[in-house]
Amino acid sequence: MKKVVLGFSGGLDTTYCVKYLTEEKGYEVHSVIVNTGGFDASELKKIEEHAYKLGVKTHTTVDAVKGYYDRIIKYLVFGNVLKNNTYPLSVSAERLVQALHIAEHVQKLNADAVAHGSTGAGNDQVRFDMVFHIMIPTVEIITPIRDLKLSREQEIAYLKEKGIEMNFEKAAYSINKGLWGTSVGGRETLNSKGLLPESAWPTQVTKHESEEVKLHFEKGELTAINDKTFSHSSEAIQYLQTIAGAYGIGRDIHVGDTIIGIKGRVGFEAAAPMVILKAHHALEKHVLTKWQLSWKDTIANFYGNWLHEGQILDPVMRDIEAFLQSSQQNVTGDVFVQLQPYRFQIIGIESKYDLMSSKFGKYGEMNSGWSGEDVRGFSKIFGNQTAMYHLIKNAADK
Repeated sequence: MKKVVLGFSGGLDTTYCVKYLTEEKGYEVHSVIVNTGGFDASELKKIEEHAYKLGVKTHTTVDAVKGYYDRIIKYLVFGNVLKNNTYPLSVSAERLVQALHIAEHVQKLNADAVAHGSTGAGNDQVRFDMVFHIMIPTVEIITPIRDLKLSREQEIAYLKEKGIEMNFEKAAYSINKGLWGTSVGGRETLNSKGLLPESAWPTQVTKHESEEVKLHFEKGELTAINDKTFSHSSEAIQYLQTIAGAYGIGRDIHVGDTIIGIKGRVGFEAAAPMVILKAHHALEKHVLTKWQLSWKDTIANFYGNWLHEGQILDPVMRDIEAFLQSSQQNVTGDVFVQLQPYRFQIIGIESKYDLMSSKFGKYGEMNSGWSGEDVRGFSKIFGNQTAMYHLIKNAADK
């Protein structure tokens, strides 16, 4: 029998793929789940049991949480990356890490084919395919959902016919949970108008009283929360999510352009990522210079867009990461954040690198690092060429 490695989450699409590949196509299926922070130990165990019950030959669980942070999320924080000023690339980033690990598993098993459960209308199909074409170019790529143009209703009907038991009501929504947020897609996001119902959000609102948290950054990386230190920033992200998620913070619907050219809507909740990005940016505005901030914005915007489109293996990404890493040398300090239901507010920062120093003056009040005469001379020279332009133009136009 031919061997196929299937990227498996245990959801509707990949459950369908197992039955289709084994019973309709006669493949020996080897499922692999790449955990990027969306599953705890008990959930991973249930997914493994589900995979074997469906008929896979082997099932492998890859713990990719820390590697996911080190390889991608760290740079999204350094760049304060929000796609279209809204979306923290929750799924975009994790799909690339999953694709890389799946390709490595294909190589390990010397499989004949690789399969994923992407549809034909989204971004994931391109991300997976592109990584596979680069890393395992001779291996066949099989995509049952895309190739058969299946709706979720058709998948459910097929699985019911096969006697598969799972929560089909929950399967009405496509939920992808990871370290850097959770996406939620369903009938309400298929149109240009509509909000997801409260029941569709994976994290329910249980906190109603405001709460202040202190985030400590070391060279741009979150290392402590409320004086609780962490050995790895991925642990700090997960801890902050337990605090901020219960407020319903970070819920939104992103509207964007897909890699294949159509527009799409997707709901997401990303309490920890949104708080971290805004807190990190607030600290940067205090400790970085004007042109550091300006060039970071320009470069990080390209980085986020190129990552979103699956280009993690482009060598230019390593060049940009080196720049972003260098920019974080002074991004150390505490950021104070007020959490409230459905929103949060940055209260302020404390840092030994704070450039808002009273030694040089207080904005709008007084100056102590220069004199009024210094400013008069600077203002004249700073506008000198523009003044020359207008004088010469006015004389020439007469």
